[in-house]
Amino acid sequence: MKKVRDFLKVPADICAEFWLEALHKNNISLFVISILILIAESYNMARVLFWSNSGLETLNNRIYFGMYSILFAIAVLWHLFRTFLRRASKQMQWWIQYSIIFLMFLWHVLLNVRDLTKDPRGGTTVYVTAVLALGIFFQMSSAFSIIIFGCGYALFFILVNPILNPGAMINLTITTAVALSVSMTRNYHAVERLKQRKEINEMNARLKELAQRDLLTGILNKIALERRAEHYLDRVEETGTVALLIFDLDNFKDINDSFGHPCGDYVLRETAIKLKTVFHSGGEIGRIGGDEFAVVLSGEDVTHAKRMGEQMLPEISNIRWQNKPVGASLSIGICLCSKPGVSYAQLYKEADGALYEAKNSGKGRCCVCSLTDR
Repeated sequence: MKKVRDFLKVPADICAEFWLEALHKNNISLFVISILILIAESYNMARVLFWSNSGLETLNNRIYFGMYSILFAIAVLWHLFRTFLRRASKQMQWWIQYSIIFLMFLWHVLLNVRDLTKDPRGGTTVYVTAVLALGIFFQMSSAFSIIIFGCGYALFFILVNPILNPGAMINLTITTAVALSVSMTRNYHAVERLKQRKEINEMNARLKELAQRDLLTGILNKIALERRAEHYLDRVEETGTVALLIFDLDNFKDINDSFGHPCGDYVLRETAIKLKTVFHSGGEIGRIGGDEFAVVLSGEDVTHAKRMGEQMLPEISNIRWQNKPVGASLSIGICLCSKPGVSYAQLYKEADGALYEAKNSGKGRCCVCSLTDR
């Protein structure tokens, strides 16, 4: 039963995409079919009016003329809906679309019933053509397929069962079952294709995200941070300022030499975690070198940028490896830019100069510079 349910249902995560695709495909099919209907029924109505001997004087001609007029009106109605309801909700468009499809199918059922009532030897070509076209040209959910095929077949069976022989009814049943199977199989393949597309898109998104991340720490890598910084610099006239904060671990080589490289990797990961904790309210965080990290802030003043940066100093000094302090410390260089047209390279150069000043001033401290129009 689970396999049957999986075969019949459209998964919730691709439901919207499935119905949008169905709406688009069915719009194309209905457009082509309605054009053919308008041409064919114009000819049929003209044939009854002008080329038959009795015109509308006989009941039979009036019935056929009325049926041709109804299908012609359905096709016209579809074009009106298609024109005026483009801005309607998708749900409304779906209901109208499937109502038109059902009305067209019902019309063919009733026309074939009329033909058989008039002449039992007339055959069931109209009905057979309609069910096959329904299965081939329209994308529907399996539930809707069962409803529309079931209703059409039940009505046709009830109305023509007294007229057709058992062999003909068995053939009609088989034809309807085949058409329904085609429709449901097409629905299943559409669902599988959309599921695969969703999986591929999600995989590509994950790969794209991974391509922007530093493998050791999980934060942005150098290239990704530069691109995001350039984005903020392009909008500096709107936001007012862009700040680049560079964090460099002091004497990192000594940590590796004293405690080993696993400890060094641990310190780098802990630094990234502490950066995310301190700058949790905003900012792009990245690792731009072996033991060098950076944060890009937008719209902050120099006081706030410096205060945020200095919060990292005690955080880093608290890092312990196997319950022993590793003696980690940071030097910080900050450049606050409020000048339009500045490149990331310029911004980095100034912040790196401030970092160099912090290093030369005894390490474990923060220095600030700025790029302004003044």
